[in-house]
Amino acid sequence: MAIAEAERTLAAAGVASPRVDAELLAAHVLGAQRTTLPMIPLVDPDVVARLQELATRRATREPLQHILGTAVLGPVEVAVGPGVFTPRPETELLLEWGLGALRDVRRPVVLDLCTGSGALALAFAVSRPDADVHALEADPAALSWTRRNLDAHVGAGGRPVTLHVADVRWPDLLIELEAGVDLVVCNPPYVPDGTPVPPEVERWDPPGAVFGGPDGTEIIQAVVRGATGWLRHGGSLAIEHDDTHGESVPALLRRRRTLAEVTEHTDLTGRPRFVTARRVPSR
Repeated sequence: MAIAEAERTLAAAGVASPRVDAELLAAHVLGAQRTTLPMIPLVDPDVVARLQELATRRATREPLQHILGTAVLGPVEVAVGPGVFTPRPETELLLEWGLGALRDVRRPVVLDLCTGSGALALAFAVSRPDADVHALEADPAALSWTRRNLDAHVGAGGRPVTLHVADVRWPDLLIELEAGVDLVVCNPPYVPDGTPVPPEVERWDPPGAVFGGPDGTEIIQAVVRGATGWLRHGGSLAIEHDDTHGESVPALLRRRRTLAEVTEHTDLTGRPRFVTARRVPSR
C-alpha cells in the first residue's frame, strides 16, 4: 500500500517510471533488494513516512540517483550528486560493445574521455582487471565525484585508474598515449544548445555535461581528432551521441582516412545512440 501511494505521487508529478522508482525508493528505505519487496508485507509507520518523504522529493523531479546517492552502470555502482552528470542505462550498450572489441586483446589500454563520475572507466576496469584504464575530466565539480569513485574502487582492491585533469579540446593532449590505446570511449556533452530536456536534466545535470554547442557536436569533433592520434593501429573508438546525430556523427568519422568500419548503433528503442569505428591497421 505504501508503494502504491508513492507510485501515485510520482505519476501525478509526471515521473516517467513511477512504479519502478517507488519500488527502488522502498528498497532503499528498507535496505533490501527490489526483488525481495513482495516478501516484506508489513513495515513500521516510520518506514512508510520515510518512503513518502523520498517520494515527495522525487516528485519535485530530483533525480532518483541523487536521492539514492548512487547510480549503476554495468558492473559498478558510483556515487553521484549535484555537480556531476548522472550515468544513463543506455551507455551500457556502448560498454558492452567496447568489451566485445577488447575480447581478444591482452592487457588492453582504455581511454574514457569526459568521464564525469568515472562510471564508464570503472566499468571497464572492473570488467577487465588486466586493463590499463585512463579517464579524462576537466570540470572541477565533476572531478570531486570522479576522485571519490576512483578512490573507492582502489579501496575495494581494484587496480588504479589513471586520472587526467584536462579538456579534450586542448592541443597536444595526452602525447604519452599516442598510438598506444586499444579503445577510446566517450559519452560527451552532445545535446544541441537550446533543446528542451526533462526537468531532471535541466535542473540537476551540469549544463556543460549536457549541451554540446549549436549542433551538439563541438566536443565530439574534438574527440574524433584526438582519437585518431591516441589509437593504436586496429584500435577501436566508440562515441555516444544525440538521437538527431544518426547521420552527422558517423559522417564526421568517415571523413577521417585513418578510421574505418564506421558503424551506427541504436538503443533499445531503436533510436541512433552511439557510433563506432576502428583505426586503420598498419600494412
